[in-house]
Amino acid sequence: MNSNRMKYVVTCLVLLLIVWAHGHALESDKDQPMHLEADSLSVDEASGVVLYEGSVEITQGSLRIWADRLWIHRRQGKTERVIGEGSPVRFRQLTEKGDGEVHGEARRVEINAERDELLLIDDASLEQGGNRFRNDRIIYNRAKAMVKAGTSAQGKQRVQVVIEPKKQP
Repeated sequence: MNSNRMKYVVTCLVLLLIVWAHGHALESDKDQPMHLEADSLSVDEASGVVLYEGSVEITQGSLRIWADRLWIHRRQGKTERVIGEGSPVRFRQLTEKGDGEVHGEARRVEINAERDELLLIDDASLEQGGNRFRNDRIIYNRAKAMVKAGTSAQGKQRVQVVIEPKKQP
């Protein structure tokens, strides 16, 4: 890749990350109650794992997640992580500034509750305001409004980014 093209790509990525930083997810969502619906439920109290299967839908504030199967891992009364699988798992959430929403999908989504982080695995995409990331693996830290893509151990897919031009008033 020549140096002009490399500078352009780096500039585009920096601009995209700035756009993402200004529109991160609603902070108040994590303080809202979580509502879950599914066709079936299985609880293993010893391991602290709850499995929801069949048209799973989660709502927490403005956050919505849809999956075929969803595992919730709890320890000492707190949710540690949530794992969703589907074809695909989809989510959406309003941004803090109220100027749109972040939405994404992947065949597998892992949520680390402590870090407020979503890991999208296998055919993953993340979009806000027309700007899009695509890769086999995308990490989206909702609290810090940070996105990281292209860290797949297999390296099957290059990161694909689409940046919409800023509209002039």
